[in-house]
Amino acid sequence: MRTIIITIGDELLIGQTVDTNSSWMGAEMSKIGFDIVKKVSIHDKREDILDELSAASGKYDVVLITGGLGPTSDDITKQTLCEYFDTKLVRNDEVLEMVTKMILGFKSKMNSNNYRQAEVPETCRVLKNAVGTAPGMWFEKDGTIFISMPGVPFEMKYLMEKYVLPELKLKFNTQTIIHKNIMTYGIGESILAEKLSQFEANLGNEIKIAYLPGEGVLKLRLTGIGPDREKLIRAINDKVGELYKIIPEYIFAEDEESMESSIGKLLVSRNATLSTAESCTGGNIAKLITSVPGSSKYYKGSIIAYSNIIKEELLGVSDKTIADEGAVSKAVVEAMAKGARKVFNTDYAVATSGIAGPDGGSESKPVGTVWIAVDSQKGTVSSTFNYGSDRINNIKRFTSQALAQLRKHIIS
Repeated sequence: MRTIIITIGDELLIGQTVDTNSSWMGAEMSKIGFDIVKKVSIHDKREDILDELSAASGKYDVVLITGGLGPTSDDITKQTLCEYFDTKLVRNDEVLEMVTKMILGFKSKMNSNNYRQAEVPETCRVLKNAVGTAPGMWFEKDGTIFISMPGVPFEMKYLMEKYVLPELKLKFNTQTIIHKNIMTYGIGESILAEKLSQFEANLGNEIKIAYLPGEGVLKLRLTGIGPDREKLIRAINDKVGELYKIIPEYIFAEDEESMESSIGKLLVSRNATLSTAESCTGGNIAKLITSVPGSSKYYKGSIIAYSNIIKEELLGVSDKTIADEGAVSKAVVEAMAKGARKVFNTDYAVATSGIAGPDGGSESKPVGTVWIAVDSQKGTVSSTFNYGSDRINNIKRFTSQALAQLRKHIIS
């Protein structure tokens, strides 16, 4: 079933608000077999709204709309919907009762704007909003279903889960769509595609593959479409099994699991602990590790050794080593990792020292150079990498690579 998502609001277009609604709606609609053909964000302008509604009518099965349903004068979606569907606004007593109850529950007084929230297009089917003051509205025209919802994410999600998704699933005899994500690291898109050329050739008609690069991570998405859900699940699982045989060294997780979450699971399974010593990453590794719920079970702490004095006094790095080799060096980063493991008494420690930029580089150690070391009872391993000149991107890349090197050491 062909679906379009329209988000309304000037704030979306000028960057004041990030549109998370369309991504969430797209994911949920896809799960129940709807094909998201188009997503568009438009102005709070009558002409733009009318143009999109006219272009969608009869062409798509479902049009999902969010935004522009507030009580103030700049919210014009309801009036424009009335114009398009040739109807008028009327007060809905049930909506008014819900709005009144909510406003009084906030210890506020009803005003004219609140009463306007209870006005809905006469010909629409009202979707009662129990978590906000703006109701949803369901229209049908020229074989197309139009559903307008508030732009507030938790209100939209309530209406989608309470009414929209269940009813659309019943109304349309959709095919099953299943997405399976395989998370990889340490290989470029073109090289991975070359390795998987034969795998792709044998996918058949039911399953497609997509390469989705992100910050340091390359996600492989397998999408299966067909009428038999169980058969589709088996087919996708078989293909996932093949991937583990072809590229096992690059796969670190499935679905949307992050590298830091994957590492946490490895540490828990081994009853092992972790510490970090960070210079150029400035605590970013620790931030990601502690973003995982339950990380206190295995993560003990970090020393952000940004200055050489801290490297020496807290991590035990020799001042002679720093003078002879430089702070960004194999000897120093290995000493940092060993020092962190000793200070925190952990099973593993990872350390970073690099030049994030934009200044501080040299001919032998240009901006973007980083040394990463991991220490454990297995020994100490270290590697150097070089990225670009952008400071923020370098810090992210240094962090991602440090986590990847840590995971590699744990499973070695």
